[in-house]
Amino acid sequence: MAALRADTGLLPAAVEEILPFTHANQLAIRRFPTEDIQIGGVTIPAGDTVMLALSSANGDPERFTTPDEFDIRRQDNAHLALGHGIHYCLGAPLARMETQVALATLLNRFPRIGLAVHEDGLSWRASFRSYALRKLPITVSQG
Repeated sequence: MAALRADTGLLPAAVEEILPFTHANQLAIRRFPTEDIQIGGVTIPAGDTVMLALSSANGDPERFTTPDEFDIRRQDNAHLALGHGIHYCLGAPLARMETQVALATLLNRFPRIGLAVHEDGLSWRASFRSYALRKLPITVSQG
């Protein structure tokens, strides 16, 4: 937050880091191969269910240097949080803009916003399909 306050020009990069790092949907829609295929040396028979783990793809250490580190200065952050190819989200530009505006407004309006608990005290939903906080306790102070 300090880096964003010091340089709001980092907002677009911060949004690109936030999207895959905190992506709510851990899995894409199920896919079914029409013929036997091999992925990573494993044969997947035609008709079997294939679950695409977006969270794994967005955190792939072969693709990203430090995937578990939140880094708003990351240079190469091509992720799948908003899909890809024919499955790319039509609302992606709007989602990015809304997030940038929301973050800028939040940081500007509440310069001393922070967690009301230690990061280890945050409670996450236990779900195979989605990733989300149960609640986000914060402290705010205007001015």
